[in-house]
Amino acid sequence: MADLMKAAIFIEPGRIVLGEKPIPDVGPLDALIRVTTTTICGTDVHILKGEYPVEKGLTIGHEPVGVIEKLGSAVTGYEEGQRVIAGAITPAGTSYASLCGCHAQCGAQGKHGFKAIGGWRFGNTIDGCQAEYLLVPDAMANLAPVPDGLTDEQVLMCPDIMSTGFSGAESGKITIGDTVAVFAQGPIGLCATAGAHIMGATTIIGVETIPERQEMARKMGATHIVDFNKVDPVDEIMKITDGRGVDVAIEALGLQETFEGAMRVLRPGGTLSSLGVYSGDLTIPLEPLAAGLGDHTIRTTLCPGGKERMRRLMDVVASGRVDAGQLVTHHYPLDSIEDAYELFSHQRDGVLKIAIRP
Repeated sequence: MADLMKAAIFIEPGRIVLGEKPIPDVGPLDALIRVTTTTICGTDVHILKGEYPVEKGLTIGHEPVGVIEKLGSAVTGYEEGQRVIAGAITPAGTSYASLCGCHAQCGAQGKHGFKAIGGWRFGNTIDGCQAEYLLVPDAMANLAPVPDGLTDEQVLMCPDIMSTGFSGAESGKITIGDTVAVFAQGPIGLCATAGAHIMGATTIIGVETIPERQEMARKMGATHIVDFNKVDPVDEIMKITDGRGVDVAIEALGLQETFEGAMRVLRPGGTLSSLGVYSGDLTIPLEPLAAGLGDHTIRTTLCPGGKERMRRLMDVVASGRVDAGQLVTHHYPLDSIEDAYELFSHQRDGVLKIAIRP
């Protein structure tokens, strides 16, 4: 009989429960890691609510920090006992998408063309990391050793939150002196704010109403805060920019309202960088689109994964330029993950990110 491990399992919409599963077998190109720290993502809440469909019985979670427990027979360059992370996106490097240079979409090619899930496998198409153990496919492309001196919490944001937030800034092609608006200062938006700051934006407007998130946005590089419960954010951003609009607007929530707001504050020729996971159709209003004549760019992004992306993000953390560990506001053992979901999904108690330890 196979050894068992604890895992957070999707049962049906509204129910993710802690159960038991067999510890995975390790194939030639795989690695088994013992998870030391993981967390809950907003996308996991979409799964919980039934807004993003996954198979019943799937282990959820896509942000792992751990220790190599066992290596596949063909895996070289790593050692058992080594501390590692793996990105939420796990490219193999052999797909049409990867060979076109779009590694985030590696694995998206199916019978009928591309699927929007791209290379996101953990907690989506294969078992994820809210468990005691995680099987990492294509280990040599995806395992990134954690530098000595960095804690689990310091690198916990790298697999998804930092990679996604930074990629929002990168997709916007922010340059020195840019003015940027970031709609919503949840964990993704905060990392987008940090990314805009280190890429050279000098006016960074965070749209947020929760005081703790406003304060964190300033720590991450926001120069202005717009409270959408007190003022109309579009009007306020246009005032801040003397009517010019912003060079880049980053949408980090996934709602029609914030997407439309981001569109309305763009300067002519500006870029809307969309990071939100949308659970319904979007409508682009005619006026801010300038009837299709405004030279705007709308760019969607799935966060880059793979070991080189993870290495670079951990270098950013090690340099001290971004303190991602401060986004961890709560700690729970894996045994209490159902309570952690309840807290996180209702956004109580000033929660940003929860460190979950098996």
